[in-house]
Order: sequence, then C-alpha cells, then structure tokens
Amino acid sequence: MTFLRSERVAAVLLVLAAALGVGLANSPIGPSLATVRDAHLDLPWLGLELSVGHWITDGLLAVFFFLAAIELRHELTHGELDTPRKALVPAIAAVGGVLVPALVYLAFVRDPALVDGWPIPTATDIAFALGVLALVGRGLPSRVRALLLALAVIDDLIAILLIAVLFTRDLQLVPLIAAVPVVLAFGFLSYRVRGRAAPVVVAALIALGLAAWVLVHLSGIHSTIAGVALGLAMAPAVAGPTRHALEPWSNGVILPVFAFTASLVVIPAVGISGLSPVFWGIAIALPVGKLIGITGGALIAGRLQPKSERTAAIPIADVLVVATLGGIGFTVSLLMNDLAFSAPHPVNAEGTLAVLCGSICAALIGAVVTGLRARALRRRTHTRPAL
Repeated sequence: MTFLRSERVAAVLLVLAAALGVGLANSPIGPSLATVRDAHLDLPWLGLELSVGHWITDGLLAVFFFLAAIELRHELTHGELDTPRKALVPAIAAVGGVLVPALVYLAFVRDPALVDGWPIPTATDIAFALGVLALVGRGLPSRVRALLLALAVIDDLIAILLIAVLFTRDLQLVPLIAAVPVVLAFGFLSYRVRGRAAPVVVAALIALGLAAWVLVHLSGIHSTIAGVALGLAMAPAVAGPTRHALEPWSNGVILPVFAFTASLVVIPAVGISGLSPVFWGIAIALPVGKLIGITGGALIAGRLQPKSERTAAIPIADVLVVATLGGIGFTVSLLMNDLAFSAPHPVNAEGTLAVLCGSICAALIGAVVTGLRARALRRRTHTRPAL
C-alpha cells in the first residue's frame, strides 16, 4: 500500500471518485445509489440515528480530520509554523484566503435563507492541492510546498473552527462535558504505548476514541471535531506512526468514498441562466476569491515583516503558485456544503456541482501556473553558467 502514500495518487483517486459519483448519479442506477446512501444504519442503544451517507461524513471523515490534527500539531511544534516569524505569511495568507472567497460568495448570494453557505468556498483540500503540486511542480524549491502545506493546515484549522461554531445545532452540554475527560484520558494513555502492554493500551485508545466520537456526536457538535481533539491530544511519539499507518487508508479509501458519496448529485436540467446564485458564488469564489485573498494576504504579510527579512521573502511567482492551488476546496468544501445545505435542500446539488467545478478550475489554473513556474526555474538552472 506504499503507493497510496503518494500525493499524486491521492489527487487522482479523488478526481476519479468524484467523476464516478456524478456519472453514476445521472445514470439509470442513480436512484438506487441514492437510496443506498440515504438508508439508515441506526444504533438506537447508543442514540445514533445515521444514514449510510452520514456514517461516511460523520464517521469516516473524522479519521481524515484526526490525521489533519496530527499534521497541524506537528507543524505548530516542529514544522513550518513553530515560530511566529514562520507562521506570519501563511497565517495572514490563509485569513485572506478565507475572507475574500466569503465576500465573493456574499456578493452573489443576497437571499438571507442562503447566506449560511458562505464558508463553503473558504476551504483548501490539502491532499488534492499537494497532489497537483507533486504532479507538475518538478523543480520548484521546497519553500513552495512548505508554504502550501502551512497555508492548507491553517486553512483546515479555520474550517474546523467554522464547523464547530456555525454548524452546531441543539447543543447538549452533558455529553459534551463527558467527552472532555475521555479525550484527556486518550491523550494520557497515548504516552503509555510501549513494551508488552502496548497492544492493551492501543485497544483502550481505540475504545476511548470511539467513545469520544459518540459523545461529541450526541452533543450536537459535528463528529469530525472529535477526530480533531483526539489528534491534538495524542502523544507525538505515537501520533507519527499512527498517521503513517492510517494515511494509505485515508488516501485510498476514506477520501475517495467520501468524494464519491458527496458527488452523487443529479445535474439540474437547467441552462446556465437557470443556475442559482449559490452556484456562481461558490464556483467563482474558489478559483478567483482564493487567488486574490491568498496573494493579497501574502503581500500584506510581506510588508509587515522587518526590512532586514524582506530580502528573503517568497517571490511573488511562488506565491501565485500557492494561491492558485489554494482554490482547490474539494473535500472540506463538499463537507461544508453538506452541512450548510443538507439534502434535500433545493440548492444542495448545485452547491456540490459548484464545489466540483470551482475546484477543477482552480486545479487546472494551478497546474498551468505551477508548470510554467517550474519550467522557468528549470530553464534558469540549466542555462546558468558554470563557475
């Protein structure tokens, strides 16, 4: 399963899964697939009433956010975000990449009943964006990948906060309070994984992780937040091997299954003029809003740096590479769409198609910009006279 660790493979699998979902949804077996997705697999003795689709978005996707939280903690402690100086550019660029797409969306969508969708185009898909960079970015300096990774990690952190704050309905304090000691116990035990007792401790960690997930779900907060809390609480020495073990499953199963399920939408039988403002707000905000917001944020951050450090600032061409790839919302944007306009909301399908269209446009633009930048740097290297 080593090949499933490849960023290129992960990006290709996401695209194929989404294309397959849209294609099958608009085929004769589309209604049958929708029936399966909406079928309930309830566990009433735990208070869980979830459809197959919700088991995927609330359950499987929690593993993805668990891995994202591990990545976030690593970047904050030992990576590209471990000092305020390192974090300044990606942090301000990420904030710009959230604010501008949200404003673009709101410029298109004036209906008060639909404004809740503004978080949809604010996300960046780490796996997809890094996959496109790996596919066409041969020869680019490592700082480009580091900036894209740091920006996407901060973007995910903002997305996590938005999910927790905006999409929590009917908050239940008792299970939420009960989840806190469970997460703390998970973190405490993770520091005890060693020696002969390791299998027992690992089994206990799995049980505590599942208990935390159930309690967070029962609290009314989206279940993926449980994955985030567990990932942040886990001991670094255990988190690294755990991420290494789960990464192929996330790239090869969890994300493609989610992309396939989320893309099971029927293309509306309307012309371009018949598409709702939600479609245009998302489809334009992802490639255009992200480009403007990330680039503007990076330029502002550059001006805030001390003059002595500006000579080492990232070239604008490299910033444009990151800004174009940052418009690939995909996984998290699809989740946001499902939370903001859950089916059978009339604009749910259009929101999904807008995320796919906007992300693909951003991927194509990003691939062109990345390829041109990489080719220019390779040509400069090859033509540089020998000393």
